[in-house]
Order: sequence, then C-alpha cells, then structure tokens
Amino acid sequence: MARVSPLALGSALAIALLVSITVAVTIGPADIRFDEVWRSIASHLVIGVSPLSELRDGIVWQLRLPRVLTAAAVGAGLALSGAVMQAITRNPLADPYLLGLSSGAALGAVSVLLLGAAVLLPLAAFIGALLALTLTLLLAGSLGAITPSRTVLAGIAVSALASAITSFVIFWSVTGDSYREVLSWLLGSLSGARWPAVGITMVAIIVIGIPVMLTGRLLDSFAFGDVQAASLGVNVSATRWGLLAASALVTGAMVSVSGSIGFVGLILPHAVRLLVGPGHRALLPLSALLGAVFLVWADTLARTLFDPREIPVGIVTAMIGAPIFAFLLTRRKSST
Repeated sequence: MARVSPLALGSALAIALLVSITVAVTIGPADIRFDEVWRSIASHLVIGVSPLSELRDGIVWQLRLPRVLTAAAVGAGLALSGAVMQAITRNPLADPYLLGLSSGAALGAVSVLLLGAAVLLPLAAFIGALLALTLTLLLAGSLGAITPSRTVLAGIAVSALASAITSFVIFWSVTGDSYREVLSWLLGSLSGARWPAVGITMVAIIVIGIPVMLTGRLLDSFAFGDVQAASLGVNVSATRWGLLAASALVTGAMVSVSGSIGFVGLILPHAVRLLVGPGHRALLPLSALLGAVFLVWADTLARTLFDPREIPVGIVTAMIGAPIFAFLLTRRKSST
C-alpha cells in the first residue's frame, strides 16, 4: 500500500477534527446551526452577551460542546496510549487497558456509585486505576526483574481479580435504577461529560500527552530490541517505565470520565501505521488526531442513532472497531 505523507495526513486530520467538533455540536433533537455554535463560543470566550436565547446557548455551551470536546480528548488520549503500549511492549495487540487500568477504575467507580457519591466518580475511578497499576507492578516485581512480558501477565491477573470483585459487588448490591447507571459506565459513556471532564482530560493531554508525543525517536529505538536501543545510548529501563507510567496516567484520566471504551487504543495506531509507516515521530500525534475524530463521531452516533434513547459509546466503538480490526489484520497478512 502506498504511504501517505505524514504532514498531509496530519493537516487533513486537524481540519477534520475542527469540522467534526462543529458539526457534532449541531446534531441532536434541537436544531442548532453552524453559526450559532461559533457565536455561542465567541460570546463565552470574549466578554459579551450571547446572541442566542438562554435555552439554545445552554444546549451548545453547557451540554453538547463539553461532551464533544471530552470525546475528542478521550479519543486522543486512548489512541496515543495504545500506540505507546504497543511500542514499549513490542506487542501489536496491546491496548491502554493492558495493565488492569480499566478494571481497577471500574471497581472504584462502581464503589462510589453504590455509595451514592456519584460526584466523586472521576476521582474514585482514577484512584482505582492507579491502585491497579501499582498492584500490577508489584506483582511483576515479585516474579523477578520487571520485564514487559511479566508486566503484561501481571496486568492480566490484576484485571481478572478486579473484574471479579466488581462483578461480585454488582451482583450483590446493584438494584433498580443504579444497575443502568453502573452498566452504562462499565460499557463506556460520555453522557455525563461537562466542563470539569473537559478540564481533566485536556490537562492530561497537555501536561502528559504532548511530551509523550515528542518521544518518537526513543520509541523507534525499541523496534529492534533492548540491546539495540541501549547501543544507541537510550536508558532502556528508565525510558520504558517512564513512558509506561505516563501512558497509565493518561489512560487513568480518560477512563475516570468516560468509563472503559474499547478498541480506540487498539485499532487506530494500526490504521495510522498502515498509512504512514511505523515511525513513531509521526505515528504518535497522528494516532491522537485520528482517535479524537473517531470518538467524536462514535459518541455522536451513540447519542443520536436511537434517539431519544442513548446507548453507551463503548458499544458503538466495539461494533465499528471489530470489523475494522479484522480488515487491518487481513491487510497486514497480505502485505507480509
């Protein structure tokens, strides 16, 4: 397959993201025009009074825009973390949840939902993800030197344990309306995303994600193994675990506001790699951009496909992601 210029693809994805955010805000039961979106944004960013009615301005600024921006940030963060995980573990099937993060976050989230403290959900989910990561690293260390394969196996064990505890808690305690709330979060949902969620995800992208995007050269050195990377002057251990921790923090921040959304961090790095090649200097930022565009539209489908009912966005990403991943696997096989 002919390769695409990374600059051209990046420019196209950046434009597509801006257009996607604008269009997605206009889609919904209330008919909002393009110009109304930008007039509402301008009135809030620049001192002035919104020209829209209070109801229409609230729909744009308080409901749809923060949800769409959160979807973009979560998609970017998960795709970026997936690309990093695949590089440092040299495992093409790695995804951001490999180390038990989603299961730990789910256990924390379900706990506070059952306690009636939904306002603490993002914090509890983030703490749950970090505790799962800590337990994974402790377990991997107890087996000897911490290697990628041992870390992955430890992550699988921790994930299974956290999932089992979560299932037990749900079976024992969840009744009535709380069951739908818990199930929606477990399947991945952005229905409750407001400006605090935008703040959490954007800070994670800016403070951690952007520096990670600048490590493309370091990740390229891992392609031929640790010995080759070390011969190029890379501190293999410090680089691997630093990037692993950064990816885990980004993933934890994303999961804390969206729940577990599958396939984004698995398939999109493969799609970008198919277009521009394996070089991580282009792969990391392009994966983030494609992830943002993808999840904006996946969430738009989730909230409008069966209007007035809404389905968890994780269902949509799985329905789209599974056949795409199968297609990518066939293309990969035919090219080898």
